[in-house]
Amino acid sequence: MPTRQELYTIAETWFQHQNWTPFKFQKDTWRAFLQGKNGLLNAPTGSGKTYALWFPIVLHYIKHHPEYKTKHKKGLKAIWITPLRALSNEIKQSAERITQDLGTQMTVGIRTGDTTNKERAQQKRTMPDLLITTPESLQLLLSSKGYARVFRDCTAVVVDEWHELLGTKRGVQMELGLSRLKAICGDMRIWGISATIGNLEQAREVLLGPDTDALANSVLIKARLNKKITVKSIIPKQMETFPWRGHLGLRLLEEVVPIINHSKTTLMFTNTRSQCEIWFQKILEKHPEYAGELAMHHGSVNKETRLWVEQAIRNESLKAVVCTSSLDLGVDFAPVETVVQIGGPKGVARFLQRAGRSGHSPGKESVIHFLPTHAMELIEASAMQQAVKHEAVEDRIPYLNSFDVLLQYLTTLAVSDGFYPDEIHGEIKQTFCFQGISEAQWQWLLNFLVMGSQSLQSYDEYKKVEVEADGRFKVNNRGIAMRHRFQIGTIVGDANIAVKYQKGGYIGSIEEFFISKLTRGDVFTFAGRNLEFIRVKGMQALVRNSTKKTNKVPSWMGGRLSFSAQMSALLRQELYTAGLGTEEQSIEIRSLAPMFKKQREESMVPKPNEFLMETFKTRDGYHHIFYPFEGRGVHEAMSSLLAYRIGLLMPITCSLAYNDYGFELLSDKQIDIQQVLDNDLFTTEHMLEDLQKSLNSNEMARRKFRDIAVISGLVFTGYPNKGIKMKHLQSSSQLLFDVFKDFEADNLLYQQAHTETFEHQLEEGRLRMALERIASQHLVWKTCTKPTPFSFPIITDRLREKLSSEKLADRIKRMTAILMK
Repeated sequence: MPTRQELYTIAETWFQHQNWTPFKFQKDTWRAFLQGKNGLLNAPTGSGKTYALWFPIVLHYIKHHPEYKTKHKKGLKAIWITPLRALSNEIKQSAERITQDLGTQMTVGIRTGDTTNKERAQQKRTMPDLLITTPESLQLLLSSKGYARVFRDCTAVVVDEWHELLGTKRGVQMELGLSRLKAICGDMRIWGISATIGNLEQAREVLLGPDTDALANSVLIKARLNKKITVKSIIPKQMETFPWRGHLGLRLLEEVVPIINHSKTTLMFTNTRSQCEIWFQKILEKHPEYAGELAMHHGSVNKETRLWVEQAIRNESLKAVVCTSSLDLGVDFAPVETVVQIGGPKGVARFLQRAGRSGHSPGKESVIHFLPTHAMELIEASAMQQAVKHEAVEDRIPYLNSFDVLLQYLTTLAVSDGFYPDEIHGEIKQTFCFQGISEAQWQWLLNFLVMGSQSLQSYDEYKKVEVEADGRFKVNNRGIAMRHRFQIGTIVGDANIAVKYQKGGYIGSIEEFFISKLTRGDVFTFAGRNLEFIRVKGMQALVRNSTKKTNKVPSWMGGRLSFSAQMSALLRQELYTAGLGTEEQSIEIRSLAPMFKKQREESMVPKPNEFLMETFKTRDGYHHIFYPFEGRGVHEAMSSLLAYRIGLLMPITCSLAYNDYGFELLSDKQIDIQQVLDNDLFTTEHMLEDLQKSLNSNEMARRKFRDIAVISGLVFTGYPNKGIKMKHLQSSSQLLFDVFKDFEADNLLYQQAHTETFEHQLEEGRLRMALERIASQHLVWKTCTKPTPFSFPIITDRLREKLSSEKLADRIKRMTAILMK
């Protein structure tokens, strides 16, 4: 058996042959792994993290099989989990390079939603030695009979991009899968790979389980590579004094052209798919010479096109790609020289991740250009400079008590070989998510599987699991098992409708709510083409190509990102520098001087100890604007809370508008702001009760419950290509929600819908902290004669909901002309 030193020499020799030198973090990871430790590796993309873990996995095999070149022991030895299918080919190539160069006979396989039935059947007969899969596909393997035999000799599980899974239900799914693998694999190491997040220690605890032997025998390894990231803001030559969203971005299109021309390949990141579609169209309209050299990549474009784009970036046949977060994560594109971020990225981690796509190899500088879509986004650009300097990155908050995911997991085990509650209960208690599960909750969940909850006991369709004579919980009905396997997963989007040409040919998928607004003959832009809508047939929208011009672009519900807490704090810090001398200001803040000057003429720019409120009247009514600078999500909740509390003082109706900087209460009569101040309406006292009354939290919880009902298996979404329409899904989940509300308020899934609404959607914790901060500030109320530069983006966002883009542009031009007089 080779010694550890001999094994390290094998790895180092391989590196020498590639003309590479292993980094310290790679060597530290090899050492810790071969010593039998678990761990979390914190390393940026493009730093060689894949080799940090594939190597020790292969070396461990070599150590225990000295005759590895002549004799091969078949069977699964390691699992590599990736959150994105797009990354699996990259990871496979890295693994094969090592296994082949070292002369092992190890096989590498991929199992994701894209794997063909033929490959799956082959894998069922003989599993590859090294398997690359997704959290969902791992659960599918756990739902197959005899899974314990398949995993028995597995020595390692690597969870890649753990920061992306943490704080999502896919992360909970992963925690549960790992708890089962720990129990059935005798000698197994668990490793996570994470880019920078604020709570790395907690990330390790969630991965390995609190108070477990796995956590006690683990290490946290940080790659200290001092990668240089340069942020260059594209500052408009003429600064707009009254900013509004989306307008400035396209005006700066010509500034992007030299950037594209001077780089081998440029990735242009947009925040939303609709923005991606618009930019792709506009660049080609103005610069037809890019035809064939410019491509688009987002999650709704079909798989073949996405794979073609990824390959074209690698072989340098594209000059630029307009994309969304679909290209955020680890796909390794060495030729990408430059990244352009269009609009504020809303979070530090996302921005650093995107910056890291350029200069994507160790020691190379990453350059990211920031293109504002309105003037105030330059404050975000300035905040990003600070974030890069101080590596100030967000925490990812893990979920607790996600009973919907637990029910899905227990059904998965019941579908395969069945489970004994006492055995599984012990494993579940060792996970972070369910460390506090009570005996009563556990019994409720078991009853739910067998009886279908109290109020549903008379309906057989909810009785999925049978208890056998020896106490084993098992699904014996083939139909139930089949439906469950189709629905494994925790990502529930709006129902997607396939967009197809009438004569065949799949283009991509769009959410049902967009298609439902189209009538025959309407033309919309999608996947870089103008398409005329013909009709909906089943779950397909039939279209034909059109030469008509259109400004209709699909919008996706996920498109409205909100600031992270970290981003909000950085933004406020930068804004406060506007009142300092120019030598203490960034170039971005200095460039906004005309806007700040105009703001001061009518109102003020707040200092660190000040909270600004503005009131003025226009033909639309009385505007009352508040500026917490806390991000859209917090402002949605805060505006409702304040409107409700004002309504208790004086009879008034308001319409609400909000963006990342502040919110507006617009009413037909004036609100007495002095009363707001005198009655301490920003208090955290009775916050939760007031919030529940103000927001119609029942309605929000009802929407949350739809996802919970799907994940837990209460509602079936339909077979592939025969999806159940979203309105039917909505109505069946709403019916169940009302039943539980009226007859079974202690139902854990019903309660979970309310908890998630407050904790995740309304970010109750952040709202409380924001209110506490405002309470400690000096509240400044300015009565203005007209809209101010700060208020302008909020007002125009409200108008955007009502007017088409042409009418909006005309209206804003008129407003700006009046304000500039």
